[in-house]
Amino acid sequence: MKERKPGSSMAFRLIGSIVLLLAVFGIVVSSLGFLIFTNSIVEEYTNSTYRMADTATALVNGNHLEAYLAGEETAEYEQTRGWLNSYCRSMGVSLIYVIRVDQSDYGRFVSVFNAVNNSVDNTSYTEWELGYQRNATNEEYSAKYRALYEKKSVHETIFRRSTSGGIHPHITSMVPIRNDAGEVDSILCIQRPIREIDDARRPYLVTVGIITVQMAAAAALLAALYLRKQFVRPIRKISDEATRFAKENTLAEPLGRISRYSEISSLAGSIDTMEKDMVNYIDNLTAFTAEKERIVTELDLARTIQANSIPNVFPAFPDRKDLDIFASMTPARQVGGDFYNFFFIDNDHLAMVIGDVSGKGIPAALFMMVTNILISDRTMMGGTPGEILTFVNKSICEHNKAEMFVTVWLGILELSTGILTASSAGHEYPALMRAGSGFELFKDKHGFVVGGMEGIRYREYEIRMQPGDKLFVYTDGVPEATDAEKQLFGTERMIEALNTDPSAAPEQILGNVRAAVDCFVKDAEQFDDLTMLCVEYKGV
Repeated sequence: MKERKPGSSMAFRLIGSIVLLLAVFGIVVSSLGFLIFTNSIVEEYTNSTYRMADTATALVNGNHLEAYLAGEETAEYEQTRGWLNSYCRSMGVSLIYVIRVDQSDYGRFVSVFNAVNNSVDNTSYTEWELGYQRNATNEEYSAKYRALYEKKSVHETIFRRSTSGGIHPHITSMVPIRNDAGEVDSILCIQRPIREIDDARRPYLVTVGIITVQMAAAAALLAALYLRKQFVRPIRKISDEATRFAKENTLAEPLGRISRYSEISSLAGSIDTMEKDMVNYIDNLTAFTAEKERIVTELDLARTIQANSIPNVFPAFPDRKDLDIFASMTPARQVGGDFYNFFFIDNDHLAMVIGDVSGKGIPAALFMMVTNILISDRTMMGGTPGEILTFVNKSICEHNKAEMFVTVWLGILELSTGILTASSAGHEYPALMRAGSGFELFKDKHGFVVGGMEGIRYREYEIRMQPGDKLFVYTDGVPEATDAEKQLFGTERMIEALNTDPSAAPEQILGNVRAAVDCFVKDAEQFDDLTMLCVEYKGV
């Protein structure tokens, strides 16, 4: 029988313990989170249904209900009835009805209006005729009628969570209708199915389950990394160093205490001592070459890290049919100060940001990454673009000893409505294309650059995008691209390039602009970073 390696048992126990602990923790946290999440949804659903009912009361004349029941004001009655039917369908609710309750015991009522929409929840309600009388459903309804008539509350809500007689679970929101004297004359009720609550909770459970699994996998990975760091990597490092020294006979950095285990560190110390005894001098030229290669390697690594810090896989959202987005960034040096980013805040809101840091090289790249992280993290916390940039400016100014600054354009697109809310911190004007038309500069409101002055408060503006509209944002590397004669590419040439084929997809539009810039500058050196982003709103 093959002998088990000592390290494998420890790794198995460590990973197993962490995974088990996370599983228990995940179950507890997810249960509490599910309860809080459910309560939050129910509260929001109740408030939104009340707002629907309160809005609907504006359609009913509280002074004429008695006349309606007496067969008078028939034209006005039919008009109001039509409004309520339209409102019922547009709001996606099952019922909207107006009743006058018998105030002697609140156990009976007479129907004034009754709008029915059975298609919402596959129900079989029958529309009540004007003057239809019936008893209250139960004592709970009677109590809530009384509370409204006696002005003890401004609205009441009833949940029915079981299905009976073809009536599915629903919420009923009740609001009073008052006459000009301020007295409660009748009650308007809206009935709305509550299956959306269950539909909203189901993705939450799935998400929590996925996160729990991911955390367990992360814990297993951390345990494996720990074993690799304390055992596998030190031994491999000793072996690699011994092989390298045997071939090159050059002194390297001492291995030192590369593990918390004394046996491995002692072996590393023996290798260090052996090398020091055998090597008498260091070739200055070799050291200089090695240093230069190290800098080049670090710059290449920095460029890789910078490129990986922004979205670079396209199509970015292949499953989304309501938008298309593409972006590109070409640094003037190995690393640059431009950046772009786009991500979903939630399923309906897409955040887009593009920025240009003052300066070039590694300092600008570091400043760019800090700014990008601050904007991304603050955006996910919620708020308008102006509030987000105000926060980021404050954070950067508090620690901006290098006195660098960055121009930023930040936009949040609400995909369900096409409303784009944006804020500009001294950035270039975006270019907007309306469907069936061409690109034009959109001269938005500019704020001061981020990091330039404390206490700046940024404002935002709105653009209502229609299906087929496109938005193009860029850094000054595009209009300020320079040819051999020191002439600028300019915004006019940029708009011409955009309108080469304005109906093309965002990727092709960026390709057209880049081709126009390359054709203009020819072999001239690129002095500034060149970054572009284009989004097409396709609608829902």
